[in-house]
Amino acid sequence: MKDLEITRQLAGWVVGLDAGDIPAEVRREGVRTFVNWLGCAVGGASHETVDRALDAVRMFSGPERAQVIGRDDRLDELHAALINGISSHVLDYDDTHLKTIIHPAGPVASAILAVSESRAVSGRDFLTALVVGIEVECRIGNAVYPDHYDRGWHITGTAGVFGAAAATGKLLGLSRQQMMWAIGLAATQASGLRDMFGTMTKSFHPGRAAQNGAMAAFLAKANFDSSERAIEAPRGFANVLSTKQDYSEILDGLGSDWEAGLNTYKPYACGIVIHPTIDGCQQLRERLGGKVAAIASVGLRTHPLVLELTGKRRPNTGLEGKFSVFHAAATALLRGDGSPTAFTDEAVRDPAIMALRDRVDATSDAGVPEDAVHIAVTFEDGERIELHVPHAIGSLERPLSDNAIGKKFTNQSVPVIGEAAAGSLLDMGWAIETSPDVAAIARAAAAS
Repeated sequence: MKDLEITRQLAGWVVGLDAGDIPAEVRREGVRTFVNWLGCAVGGASHETVDRALDAVRMFSGPERAQVIGRDDRLDELHAALINGISSHVLDYDDTHLKTIIHPAGPVASAILAVSESRAVSGRDFLTALVVGIEVECRIGNAVYPDHYDRGWHITGTAGVFGAAAATGKLLGLSRQQMMWAIGLAATQASGLRDMFGTMTKSFHPGRAAQNGAMAAFLAKANFDSSERAIEAPRGFANVLSTKQDYSEILDGLGSDWEAGLNTYKPYACGIVIHPTIDGCQQLRERLGGKVAAIASVGLRTHPLVLELTGKRRPNTGLEGKFSVFHAAATALLRGDGSPTAFTDEAVRDPAIMALRDRVDATSDAGVPEDAVHIAVTFEDGERIELHVPHAIGSLERPLSDNAIGKKFTNQSVPVIGEAAAGSLLDMGWAIETSPDVAAIARAAAAS
C-alpha cells in the first residue's frame, strides 16, 4: 500500500471531484453538519475563551474581510478562521465522527466560511468543499486511530488540519500538484495534545487547524512546495505520529463509501463518551420525580474510555465539568440538564450537585460499548433500580432529527444574536446549497 503514493492519490481525488459526484444523502448530511456547526459557532461566541482569544489576536489581524461569527468583529480570513474554530468547539457541543472521535466541521467550516468572504463562492461549491474536507480528515483519522489518539494526540487538531487544507484548496482551485503540497504543509502543522482537555486550549485546536489548513492551501496556491508523500513517508505524518498506519482506510472506497455521511450531532454539551450517562440519568429523573432527593449512591458501568477521558472527580471550572462523568450524572439527575448551562462554573460549584456528585461511582468494563452505559441507583431506604442505555441519543442508531438540530441551533443562538436574527440565520443555513453567495450567511451571523 505504501507504494501506491497515498498523498498523490488522495490529492488527485480531491481535485477531480465534482459536486455531482457526491450522493444526495451525503450532501444532505453536509447541510446538517453545516447547520449544527453554525449554531455551535454562534452559541460559543460569547464565551470568555473567545473574548480572550480576540483580545490576543486583534493587533495582528490584517484587513477586516471576514466575520467573526456571533460577534461584531471582523478580521482577516486566517484569524477569523481561528476564532470561529474556537467558538464552534468551546462548548463541546459540535459534531462527532464516532469512529475516530474527530469533530469534523470545526476545522473545515471555520476555514472555508472565512475564505468565502473574500471571493465569490456559491453554496453548492461551499458544500462540496465542506464534504470533501470532512472526508479527507476522517479517512486520515481512520488510518491512525486509535493508536494515534491513545498516544495523546487530539485527533480533531491533527486530522482536522488536513480537512481544512483540502477544503480550502478545493475552493481555491488548486492543481493536483498544489494539492499535494497543501497536504504536506498541513501534515507538518498537525498538532494538538489531549492533556489540554478541560482548558481553553482544547478549543484552540480546531481553530488552529482551520487557520493552519487555510494557510497551507494559500501557500500551495503560490507554489510553495512541500513533500509529496507527507502522509505515508517514513518520516511523514502517519509514521511519526502513530504506531498504526492503515492506508487502506484512506483510499479504499474513496468516492463510494462516505465517512462524511456518518457524522453525528451532540444533544449534550460535553465529551461524547458521557452522553449515554446523561441520557440514562435524564430518563431516571423522569421516572423518579421527587425521589431523586433520596438517592444514596449511583453506580455507572462504562466503557474504559469514559474514565480515561472524563474521570475528573472534582472539577473546578465549567470546562473541566465537561470531562467529569460524575458531574454530568449528578447534573442530569438533579436538573435534567445536559445543555451548556450544565457545564458552567456555577454548576460545578453548586452545593447540591457537588453532594450528589460525591455519591456517584464509575467502573470500567471493556465489554460495554462506547455509546452505552449501565446505571444502578440505590436509595436511602435500600431500594435499587437499574437502567441500561444500549445506544445514546445522538448516535448513529438514534440520530438527532432535523427538528432537534434546529431546536439546538435556536437555543444556542437566540441569547447571542436575538430571535429574529437567529431564525433568519437558521433558514439560510438549511438553504446553504442554493445560496448564490455564502458570504451573506457569514454577514448574517454577526452580532447586532
